[in-house]
Formats: sequence, C-alpha cells, structure tokens
Amino acid sequence: MNAPDKSVAPKHFTYYPGNYRWSAEMMAVLSAAPYGGADLSEVDRMGRSLRDKVGDDEAWFEVWCEGAKLLRTRAVGLEKAGHNLTAASNYLRANFYYQIADHFRQPKDEKALSAYKVSLECFSKFAALNDQPKIEIVELPSKHGSFPAYFVHAVNSNKKKNPCVVRFGGFDTQKEMQYVRGTPELVKRGISYLLVDGPGQGEMVRFRNMFLRPDFEVAGSAAFDYLATRADVDAERIGVVAMSLGGYYAPRIAAMDPRFAACIAWGAIWDYHATWIKRLERIKQAALPVPADHLLWACGVKTYDQALEKIKDFRLDGVAQKVKCPFLLMHGAADAQVSMPEAQKLFDAIGSQDKTFRVFTEEEGGAQHCQRDYLTRAVDVVADWLDEKLNR
Repeated sequence: MNAPDKSVAPKHFTYYPGNYRWSAEMMAVLSAAPYGGADLSEVDRMGRSLRDKVGDDEAWFEVWCEGAKLLRTRAVGLEKAGHNLTAASNYLRANFYYQIADHFRQPKDEKALSAYKVSLECFSKFAALNDQPKIEIVELPSKHGSFPAYFVHAVNSNKKKNPCVVRFGGFDTQKEMQYVRGTPELVKRGISYLLVDGPGQGEMVRFRNMFLRPDFEVAGSAAFDYLATRADVDAERIGVVAMSLGGYYAPRIAAMDPRFAACIAWGAIWDYHATWIKRLERIKQAALPVPADHLLWACGVKTYDQALEKIKDFRLDGVAQKVKCPFLLMHGAADAQVSMPEAQKLFDAIGSQDKTFRVFTEEEGGAQHCQRDYLTRAVDVVADWLDEKLNR
C-alpha cells in the first residue's frame, strides 16, 4: 500500500490530510451523526483542538474522554430532572466518544479499560431511557462462554414474530458502535437486530479473555440458538451481517451454520493472514484503522510472529464455497485497507446462487472502507436488500 499523495486532493472528506488513520476515524465518527452517535459541533470542537497534535494518540484519548465526560455529566443532570429522552441522547453520544477515545489507545491499560467500562454504563443508561427502538441487554450462552449482546426490537411491525439480523463488528469495533452505524434506521423495516460482541471484540476481549479465533461461528451459532428461543423472532428468517473483518466473519458463519437465511459481508476479506503480512512488510505506509499492535492485543500474544500464527486460518477459500443462502458483498472501489481484486475473489468463491456484489464508486460516494464516507447510502442498501430477502 502506498502512502497518501498529499499533492492530489482526495475525492472524499479528510479531516486531517496526510494522516489516514485519524482522518478515517473522523469520517467514521461524523457518519454516525444521523443515527444519534455524534453531533457535528461537538466533533469539530474536539477535532480542531487536536489539529496541532495529529498522530499523538495520548492527546486523542484525553480529548475524546473529556468530551464524553461532559456529555455524561450533562446526561446525569437531565435524568435527575426527569428529561429522560434528552438524557438518553446525551448518554448515547457519551458512549460513542468514550469508545472513540479508547480506539487508538495501546496498550489497553487501566485508563483505557476504565473509560470503556464507563462507555458501557452510558449505553446501558441510553437503552433504559430511550423510547424507540426498545433495547434489551441480553447474554448469549454457549459452551465457549457467554456473549454479551443487545436485542433491538423491530419498529413498524404488528407481527407476533419478526425477522432478525445478527450483527457483528470487525477487527476494532464492537456492538455499541454497530448501533450508531445505522441500526436505528434498519429496525424501521420491521426487522429486529441482535448486536453481539464476538471473539476478540468489545467486552469479550477486554473482560472475558476471549481473543481472536478463526471459528467465529461459535458466536454466530450462539446468537442463532438464543434467537430461536424468543417468541418474537421468526427463526426461519434470521440473517447475519458483519463489517470490515466481518467480511470474514459473516461468510464464515453462514457457511458453517446453514440455518441463517441471508448474509451480508459489509466489506471484503479473502485472506486476512496475507493482508497482515503485507501490512507488516510496509508498516509505515499501510492504511491501518488502529495502531498495528492492536493485532497483538486482540490475539492475546506478544509478538507479530505469534499473531500471524493465530490468524493463519483466517482465510475463506474452501469456506466461501459453502455459503448457500442469499449473499450480499458491499465494498468500496477505493478501499485502502482491502483491494478490489481481493473482494472479487471472495465474491467469485461464494457458493450461493443468489449473490450480489455491490461496489460503491468514488463518483457515487461510499468508496472508502465500509462506506465510512457515505454511511447513509450504505445503510439504505443494507435495509432494502434485507427487506427483500427477509420480509417478502
């Protein structure tokens, strides 16, 4: 991967020109605004205060924690005053900002873990005070351990049983972030969502000692088993969607557990082991979403050789061919983290007879990784595809 050419203006918004990681993160934050995750004024205020500290991850952590604390304090006062809905919206943004603060902090020391715990408390408060959609905090039991999740109820449905979609993040995101990446809009189609932290994600890696593992279906199948017990879920219409590294997770789950009725890979992964070999060979030029040593932490190891050994089976050749349910692959034409040829390999290998490859171009927007530069457009595509596959 080549370093950004500062002489050529990019076709997407870059808050910190020349710094891929920080600019990509700011795009991801701003794109959450339509779903209650961020406010443009708050984000810009914090972003401008960091303009002379670009690349200083300690400064990033402190500024975002300070912004989150301000909102959390405000939310507490609003809740005491009986303004529950206003408090809920402030708790939700506080949750997201705390997790954005944590995103770049390596190693995950006590300060990072403390901020993350507070972020979970904020989301719990949001779930309790929010009126719509209704959110339940649940646990998904399995022989591998219990997975934490949120069941987000369908909106605009009078059915006793609704379709449901299991949703996962990727390498560096978690269930709370999946909420502000479109879930409030997606549930309006009469489809419920189960947002889950799987191995190597969110609470699982921080507090339950479950690191990255190739058999991610342990979480997917636990999610399906849980949903099958609910009287308000139609077990014949359960789908799975996952973002970024979820481009490995979602096809893997659908291939290994044929009970799923639909699958979306929101971003492609073909051979994650090969991807990281390339990244480590050109570490200073690689387009990384988080500091490289996040890989060590998520794998629970101390060296990159050990990490590469842990992810050696994160490959979809031989797995993708087993996917039989309707399948949608979404990928950005200018994705700097995963190339279009890799995405094409994944799509070609998928065994389903009903499969769609949705490419977002620079002209349309959404050409960046997981459409962080045009999230609302991507959410529209996800919503309508799932509506067609699970609601009709």
